[in-house]
Amino acid sequence: MGDEVRLLEEEIAAATGAKYAIAVANCTAALHLACLALDLGPGDEIICPTLTFVATANAPRLVGASLRFCESVGEHDLTMDPDHVEQLVNARTRAIMVVHYAGFACDMEALQALADRHHLALVEDCAHALFTTHRGRTLGRWGRVGCFSFFSNKNATCGEGGAIITDDDRLAERLRLLRSHGMTTLTLDRHRGRATTYDVVMSGLNYRLDEIHAALLRVQLRRLPDFLCRRREIFRRYAERLQGSPVTLPFAQGRFLENLETTGVHILPCLLPEGVNRDWVMARMKEFGIQTSIHYPPIHRFAAYDSVERLPRTEGLARRELTLPFHPLLSDAEVDFVVESLLASIRGGGSV
Repeated sequence: MGDEVRLLEEEIAAATGAKYAIAVANCTAALHLACLALDLGPGDEIICPTLTFVATANAPRLVGASLRFCESVGEHDLTMDPDHVEQLVNARTRAIMVVHYAGFACDMEALQALADRHHLALVEDCAHALFTTHRGRTLGRWGRVGCFSFFSNKNATCGEGGAIITDDDRLAERLRLLRSHGMTTLTLDRHRGRATTYDVVMSGLNYRLDEIHAALLRVQLRRLPDFLCRRREIFRRYAERLQGSPVTLPFAQGRFLENLETTGVHILPCLLPEGVNRDWVMARMKEFGIQTSIHYPPIHRFAAYDSVERLPRTEGLARRELTLPFHPLLSDAEVDFVVESLLASIRGGGSV
């Protein structure tokens, strides 16, 4: 955590408008630190979407908190449903883990109002939403803390890395201490003569980011505006080509389309028609030389989380979800080929 990390933190703070940015090892570390810094723990309930990567749910569990999973809004909006969140709030609820799925903003006005009304903390998982803005405010700054990922498949990457942003002085101090063993000074401070010793004021972790990853990421962030511009162009291309087809493209209408110019689109989820065998379609796409994936199996159905609750709306959406290729180097011709191959695969059969 030398000058490259310090400069990276300054650049992330400037890009987001946050008062503080704290670089960490990865986004899972960021989410864990956020839960620790907010004093979440046993006896607390945290509301979390089920349609997200499991790290969002693992972090509250690691501090001993319990989880309540919520539904997605619907086939045109895969983010968490504020109305269902409201139904889940009870006397034990302490926080909401907000996930901006695919880079598109949740209904933050509704979630913020709900959190204020019930005195809940908002933790924003912005792993998909690097520098997306909503109503002029960068995602990650609506809640108490925002957590970012720079993993190898993210919009800007250093292979593995993460960051936390906050405007809260006390939280920033706690996050910095928790990141590095609870130590009051760092090795570099002592090496450069800024300190001669240190104290340990809390039990902390080693969630630090190293100089090499920070240097790589600083270069990536300078290229990010062009990456995001091309991602938006590709999203529009997919939307145009899929319009009128039996495939549903979430986020391709309403407020999402209106705010596309300020959205850092991350993945391209689509929804297959009801009754189509997704495994068959994925195998057929592979024959065309096209990789597809799934984002995500619902967390509440994993063995480690197996819940008595059922979330039929999201379970139904998850069964139909298929993620198509989406990255800045895709050409328009390649997007067209993906769409043609997908529609041919669906026409070819594969009904359940």
